[in-house]
Amino acid sequence: MATWDDVRRVALALPDTSEEESRGTPRWLVHGKGFVWDRPLRKADLEALGPAAPDGPILGARVADEGVKTALLADNPDVYFTTPHFDGYPAILVRLDDINTDELEELVTEAWLLKAPKRLAKQFLADRDS
Repeated sequence: MATWDDVRRVALALPDTSEEESRGTPRWLVHGKGFVWDRPLRKADLEALGPAAPDGPILGARVADEGVKTALLADNPDVYFTTPHFDGYPAILVRLDDINTDELEELVTEAWLLKAPKRLAKQFLADRDS
């Protein structure tokens, strides 16, 4: 089970990442581009999800494309979900209470790589692989 402290630790360990508040909730950015965020469910989300709506903390994360999103949803529907608000948008919602910290680290890092400047991402990968 992951926590907001885990999200914060993983995100802020990535180069040039900052944390800010948006609508009263935290989000993490690299060079001003958001890659993961706290995403409380809104009224329309709750209506769309009905009784399947989770009641714990929800993390939003950027993904590469709809294919990655579909794969995550199929591979682990107990952790990942979406709402109509995100239809056609490369982002996934995560039941933070149900994701393990290793998977969280991979998800946050992949989201960061999508938004980081290419040169920074390339350097990060080279440093990590050495």
